[in-house]
Amino acid sequence: MSERLAVKKTYKLYIGGKFPRSESGRSYQVTDSKGRFLANAAWASRKDARDAVAAARKAFPGWSEATAHNRGQVLYRVAEMMEGRRAQFVDEVGSSEGLGRSRAEKVVDEAIDRWVWYAGWSDKIAQVVGSSNPVAGPYFDFSVPEPTGVVAVLAPQRSSLLGLVSVLAPVLVGGNTAVVTSSYERPLPAIALGEVLATSDVPGGVANILTGRVGDTAPTLASHMDVNAIDLAGVAGDDEHAVQLELAATENLKRVVRAPAKEPDWTAEPGLGRITSFLETKTVWHPVGI
Repeated sequence: MSERLAVKKTYKLYIGGKFPRSESGRSYQVTDSKGRFLANAAWASRKDARDAVAAARKAFPGWSEATAHNRGQVLYRVAEMMEGRRAQFVDEVGSSEGLGRSRAEKVVDEAIDRWVWYAGWSDKIAQVVGSSNPVAGPYFDFSVPEPTGVVAVLAPQRSSLLGLVSVLAPVLVGGNTAVVTSSYERPLPAIALGEVLATSDVPGGVANILTGRVGDTAPTLASHMDVNAIDLAGVAGDDEHAVQLELAATENLKRVVRAPAKEPDWTAEPGLGRITSFLETKTVWHPVGI
């Protein structure tokens, strides 16, 4: 008998809870750290980015109006499913980032734990950053956090899973919806996460994942008038590109999380900064006794 041929995988995008092909019809080869073929990934176009924004905007009302407790349950379910597919994530992180088995397992465990950590903040963040304000008069005065809207997230290029979770989860936990551009050279963990999102309780369109070069879709996301904020983590160290995206974001006064000088240590304590970056504060006055 002849030797069995391996089935080469060609992955698609994740937009609106579905897996469409790229509008461009293009794909590219994904290789491991030693240059060996792993799979084909879709090469997202500007049209795909616009479609992802439309899907995120459509999903925003339902996700933002869900109770914080419900959002936390939904996001915790994602962590449960990541745990169930732990072996797949370990294989893909290891091959993508050139890590040994034990180190890849540690990275995956940290990513799952990070997702659980953020899910736990869903019904607590309002108590931490909101307040009941003292006023001189027969009124109650409350300041409460609300989601910003649709957030474009440029995922880290080196940390294909832990970095991705560290920038996506804080966007979702606050009630925002997201359009994510994955690592170009290491997209497989992001694709696997998309498969988890599609089969969990996360409504379609809440998180959308684009693969391909950041430079092909990021300008569209930065200048898109229906994107309310952008995280530039994926262009760390590329000052020229970061400045161009910041300038594009000024067209509708987007909130911008600026690109760091170099990719940070994603194993460090995350803090609440990435959650609060995509929250707005609403202050409400209410007469006493009414």
